Amino acid sequence: MFAKINSLGLMGLNAFPVEAEIESSKGIQSFDVVGLADAAVKESRERIRSALRSSEIKFPACRIMINLAPADKKKSGSVHDLAITAALLTVMGFCTQEQTEKAAFIGEVSLSGEIRSVQGVLPMTILARKQGLEEIYVPFDNAREAAVVEGIKVYGVESVSQLVMHFSGKAVMQPAGAVRPDEPDYFGAFDFADVKGQQNAKKALEVAAAGGHNALMIGAPGSGKSMLAKRMPSILPKMTFEESIETTNIHSVAGLLDKDNPLITVRPFRSPHHTVSAAGLSGGGSVPRPGEISLAHNGLLFLDELAEFTRIALEGLRQPLEDRQVTISRVTGSVTYPCSFMLIAAMNPCPCGYYGHPTRKCICNPNQVKHYLSKVSGPLLDRFDIHVEVAPVEFSELNSSEKEESSAEIRKRVQAARDIQTERFKGTGITCNAGMSGEIMQRSCPMSDSAVALLKGVFDRLGLSARAYDRILKVARTCADIDQSEIIEERHIALAVRFRSLDRKYWQ
Repeated sequence: MFAKINSLGLMGLNAFPVEAEIESSKGIQSFDVVGLADAAVKESRERIRSALRSSEIKFPACRIMINLAPADKKKSGSVHDLAITAALLTVMGFCTQEQTEKAAFIGEVSLSGEIRSVQGVLPMTILARKQGLEEIYVPFDNAREAAVVEGIKVYGVESVSQLVMHFSGKAVMQPAGAVRPDEPDYFGAFDFADVKGQQNAKKALEVAAAGGHNALMIGAPGSGKSMLAKRMPSILPKMTFEESIETTNIHSVAGLLDKDNPLITVRPFRSPHHTVSAAGLSGGGSVPRPGEISLAHNGLLFLDELAEFTRIALEGLRQPLEDRQVTISRVTGSVTYPCSFMLIAAMNPCPCGYYGHPTRKCICNPNQVKHYLSKVSGPLLDRFDIHVEVAPVEFSELNSSEKEESSAEIRKRVQAARDIQTERFKGTGITCNAGMSGEIMQRSCPMSDSAVALLKGVFDRLGLSARAYDRILKVARTCADIDQSEIIEERHIALAVRFRSLDRKYWQ
């Protein structure tokens, strides 16, 4: 007997269709799996044998051949266990080809017959819907994740026995209810109202959040750099549904989703330790997995103690920061992950941390300071739109009883500015000012005469590069959006230049 069951595979974020073809014939009892399957797939034979015994289903006493087509595409992991099991149940007469023709099966089968969760269910479900399939059977723990996708019935399977009862009509499963995004919950996030003083740094981070700009904070230990960065998630703009799906896809592949709340509605905040490897930051492995920069997609990546990261790891950020995607190539193939993120970094100005401090003396010699700062290369430094010095907080500010502005108030301005950008860039694929191309920038950045004169004077006096000019103009555009101004005024250029001149002080 011959039967065919739909399944799905995954390579990076790219799902691909797989057909589990089964052929049973008379002969010595055997069970073989072919179709460029790795060790985990071939081990499914023993898992499925045991699962059927545990479910009191006698394994067929005949020759069984399973082919995972297409045979020239590598199949890996345990994701095809449920499809192979469904194929066996079909040739054994527990279900018909008509029942499974418009359905796909993904999941891992345990020795006891339970169906265990797998990674990457969301991108595979999206592909199943695009292929015109009407049903998808997934592990029960992955059902809410798959139910995010509209237009396809999702069945959460708990065990092989339950699947048999469903197809026999004795206990029909109900499809999972549709999952809709909730309002983002900022309760519990750190609040900017807790930060005393640091008005300049707060303004810089507000501009960064509003325009999606990268920002570098430099200051002495204890000045509040990490405190400020950890409060950034509380002022980031809301995610669109498309951004939520993109981000959830990546976290699904990485196996980081909450089974009860699978849809990510709050922008990610990733803060890897400075000992992270280049592969951990950019992604990698024999089967390429997303790194921290991809897990921060549509969100924020915070690198504390920037100068302590390895040179290889930091230089690996340069291209992804420009291209908004990272391609990882291995012998088995290439995988491209999106990585459109805001980079917020913090560092000390020298090894002891007190170079340029107004009251404490730096104990480092000039060569030590130069060597420390040189760990952050010029090309990487040039990719920060905003440079801000975080000065020590005065006693009068720390002791003040005056209430600071809350994150909720800042977020209102950030969201209003981002709404303007969403309308401005509608239909272009650009989501914020930081992603403007040269042509769009010329059209979107009208300046007053005084603003043009100021920018020309700064460009000539400081000898800015073309990239620096673009960065200043993008930040000025964001400053104008926060002020609800269509025209970039002189004050907006002045603020953008102030946020771009710190490299002149430290990296002379």
